Amino acid sequence: MNTIPNPPVFDGHNDLLLRLWLHDAADPAAQFLDGALEGHLDLRRCRLGGFAGGLFAIFVPPASYMPQLKPNSPPESHDALAITQAQISLLERLETQSSGRAKICRTVAEIEHCIAHGVLAMVMHIEGAEALGDDYSRLEVWYEKGLRSIGPLWNLPNQFGTGVKGDFPGSPDTGDGLTPAGLDLLRECNRKKILFDVSHMNEKAFWQTAKFSDAPLVATHSNVHALCPQPRNLTDKQLAAIAESDGFVGVNFGTAFLRADGKRNGDTPITEIVKHLDNLIGKLGEENVGFGSDFDGINVPDSLGDVAGLPVLLQAMSDAGYGKPLIEKIAYRNWLKVLKQTWGE
Repeated sequence: MNTIPNPPVFDGHNDLLLRLWLHDAADPAAQFLDGALEGHLDLRRCRLGGFAGGLFAIFVPPASYMPQLKPNSPPESHDALAITQAQISLLERLETQSSGRAKICRTVAEIEHCIAHGVLAMVMHIEGAEALGDDYSRLEVWYEKGLRSIGPLWNLPNQFGTGVKGDFPGSPDTGDGLTPAGLDLLRECNRKKILFDVSHMNEKAFWQTAKFSDAPLVATHSNVHALCPQPRNLTDKQLAAIAESDGFVGVNFGTAFLRADGKRNGDTPITEIVKHLDNLIGKLGEENVGFGSDFDGINVPDSLGDVAGLPVLLQAMSDAGYGKPLIEKIAYRNWLKVLKQTWGE
């Protein structure tokens, strides 16, 4: 066994803010910083696993989910804008209540400084942008607060287009693509140098983005369709387009996006993650692949468990023949590279 010192991990996607918003505690930010949370992430376990930071998603659940997810909340609180603002507030509270242990990062230099000083680097990301409304005044406000990445779509249609949704096994060609408003949002994100995430896009929306975007194509938390034919995973043609743009894919740790049978089964070898990494490296190159765990949003292999299990994954990569320089690239350096390309910093 070739054991190496573990590099820090910068990750492309987690749903911590949704979990905190759903939490019944009086101060969920304090629970993350100083307590113990159910799920995959809290600060203690982040430090155990070498989790240096990543993109923290703001996600509005569909209205049909709300009675089960938050049964005691009044219906008027199920508004997309109110939920988005509440989760932004939670991210800000993580920073202000952390006593310097966590920071909202707006530049790559700030991420690098956080990694060097053991501060949790948090990048604000929106997953499903319906709360933006029909103008960009909110986008300006949220950009000032730290928004640097937007996935315009989730699984369901919104004013910007149609997300990918379909049964397993299936194609990502599941409906209409970006609307005129979606194309306008793409242009605005390019102008402001906000990452425009192609994860959760159906095939038509993906190809529209590939045609009109002037930034690298980035899928923050997606896998290889040839290995696991989930509609949300990327086909070889899509991966070729990502490679042509010098883009990036963050590997999703969710078992349903890893396994050839698409099952949400915790008894999934951690080597399934390595298989997707191998395939992506072969198609995109060593500098265009990283992690997009989807922690707190999916079921992960039992052998990984939660964020504290990241050293197990890094060891599996080492056991598979990945050398220290390549592991460092996948763990964090490649993410910093594509963010510099996208943000212009």
